[in-house]
Amino acid sequence: MPNNLSVQELKEKAKELRLNIIETTYGAGSGHVGGSLSAADMLAALYFKYLNIDPKKPDMKERDRFLLSKGHCALGYVPVLAMRGFVPMESLKTFNKYESAYGMHPDSNKIVGCDASTGSLGHGMPMAVGMSLGLKYQGINAKVVCMTGDGELGEGSNWEAFMAGAHYKLENLICIIDRNKMMIDGPTEEVMALNPLDAKLKAFNWHVIVCNGNDMAEVDKALAEAWSHKGSPVCIISNTEKGFGVKEFQGKVQWHYGAINSDLKKQAIADIKAMN
Repeated sequence: MPNNLSVQELKEKAKELRLNIIETTYGAGSGHVGGSLSAADMLAALYFKYLNIDPKKPDMKERDRFLLSKGHCALGYVPVLAMRGFVPMESLKTFNKYESAYGMHPDSNKIVGCDASTGSLGHGMPMAVGMSLGLKYQGINAKVVCMTGDGELGEGSNWEAFMAGAHYKLENLICIIDRNKMMIDGPTEEVMALNPLDAKLKAFNWHVIVCNGNDMAEVDKALAEAWSHKGSPVCIISNTEKGFGVKEFQGKVQWHYGAINSDLKKQAIADIKAMN
């Protein structure tokens, strides 16, 4: 069940996460910073308010499961796991270093609290459907939340999963699409158009919620609705901006992946600290 953190408290967690993303990117030498920053508000709200998880019991059967299908954004995922207490904060300094548990994509065999190894796009939703079915058949009351990228939706396996999720009436399944409208090759609507995305998902018999994924009040409201919905799986279309929070990165496809020098790091930190 969700706890009672306020929107302002969640905004502070998201700001802290963004600062950790910048520090980790700088320490790693480079990383998928744009999509990690766009998803930071949703990740913060999930891990600090909505997901039923316990760092002291990371494998408890009744825990909610989270899958980062857009696995290249481990740069945002590993820091939120550290902030939540699953892995040591100090270990973020090893990100993408030799023999580190943390590569550019998450490995569930190495990272405590990570429910799935991801990175090959289009695999997260099929795995989430399988997990949801398994929990349903075992009578375990837990949610399965899968975050995908919008560029990732060009993979047909996602749409097979959407079809299966609705067919089996998996009301314990929530998909969150980080709709930052950018992928490595350019704007999604130029590479492989998705609009009208909400109509497509409704046609697949999903309950669809659309929100501004970089506005914590809207994120909180969307997740509250998703958590209480019954009768079908839920998809949140989280409209975000690539690189949100750092002026140099925002809305720029070249920051899908990049390196940060010391001057840019200082400016990024200043921009994030200045956020409302």
